[in-house]
Amino acid sequence: MNASRTRTPAENSVPSRRRNPLDLLMNSGLGKLLRGIGVAPRQDSGESLLDLADALLSLRGRASGPALASAFFDLYEASDLTARQDFLGKVHDLHPADAKAIDKAIAKWNEKRDEATALALNAATESPSARLINQLNLAPQGTQRLIGMREDLLAVPRAAAPAGLAALDRELESAFTAWFNAGFLELRRIGWDSPAVLLERIIRYEAVHEIQGWDDLRRRVEPVDRRCYGFFHPQMRDDPLIFVEVALTQQLPGAIHQVIAEEREPIDPREASCAIFYSISNCQVGLKGIPFGNHLIKRVVGLLKEELPHLKTFATLSPVPGFAKWLARERGADARIPGAKDLRQLAARYLVTAKGRGNQPADPVARFHLGNGARLEAVHANADLSPNGQKQSHGVMVNYLYDLADIEANFFALTEMGAVATSKAVQALVDDSDGSSKKKAGKAQDAVAA
Repeated sequence: MNASRTRTPAENSVPSRRRNPLDLLMNSGLGKLLRGIGVAPRQDSGESLLDLADALLSLRGRASGPALASAFFDLYEASDLTARQDFLGKVHDLHPADAKAIDKAIAKWNEKRDEATALALNAATESPSARLINQLNLAPQGTQRLIGMREDLLAVPRAAAPAGLAALDRELESAFTAWFNAGFLELRRIGWDSPAVLLERIIRYEAVHEIQGWDDLRRRVEPVDRRCYGFFHPQMRDDPLIFVEVALTQQLPGAIHQVIAEEREPIDPREASCAIFYSISNCQVGLKGIPFGNHLIKRVVGLLKEELPHLKTFATLSPVPGFAKWLARERGADARIPGAKDLRQLAARYLVTAKGRGNQPADPVARFHLGNGARLEAVHANADLSPNGQKQSHGVMVNYLYDLADIEANFFALTEMGAVATSKAVQALVDDSDGSSKKKAGKAQDAVAA
């Protein structure tokens, strides 16, 4: 039915104007309460966000907390990015730790040293920013909205970031690490019968091998020899935190087109001997640095072993995103791309010997899987023919093998000694690469001498 209403003369005489969230708040019952305690947000959105943060931190009772937190987010999300980032850069420094309260709590602790004074000291040392984050989490979809807030924070260029921004980021990361503890997360299988909104997000979030629409997605989640699993937070039922795509195969694949080809014959899962993790995608930019990817793989391995106990091999088919840049630094940006054999040797040397911070692998994907206790099992040339695969690794891909009996030993060797666990085949590639480098150096010296 198409219903209509005749506008009154008063409505016709006043041009329509969308009222902003701050106007709506201050004309509500909550706004009257805020004015009653002396809070009058300024019209500048960045400044009014700071005023609402002050009000949240000054609340003595919790009854108005969720409503005020919701009003804060309404205004925050209606503000432009500049105003949001201005607020994020200032709020931590405007609410420093209460030195007098901390000194008083320390004195009481030194005097009594009982549980009550210990709790009081802990409360006194809690950062106001941490309290603000907890208050904001009371809003509807508060956790998800805080993730969006951290995404805004991470978008600020480091060179332009004030010190308070880094401090606020530490508080957000600390809160998210606790809230997104793997023990609180739900592992769910994602299938073709999952809600459409979830499947749309899988298409959008896929970060390793782009999903080319609904037909491509169906090929990845519907066949009997394909699986997809994701971690979900209770407050984000249809918005995954991270997901992994799995192929059940009869042998280790050496190229991604073998896995995601349009035309292929599915196999009976009972005939598979390998479970191949060929794509792992983090979905929430605001959760950068929160470690749950390793828990995902181990939980999925456990599920697959329960469902298909005959599976013997759990491995990945992984990109090598740092290889092309490393090779350009080693040989010069204009150097000819080596042939397949040399590429495999050089990639093996890069993955085993190139180190970054803490003597850990320089390649981010290698750092993730090797840091989970996996072993570098095989290196393949011409394995990713996509433009992105050619750009980041000249088409090289690798298998990381998860041997459950060796995971702890591999992890210890890497973290304590910086030693990368490799198969004999990969170590042979590294040795051959070192030998080739020494031989080339010797020829160069002979040419100079001649």
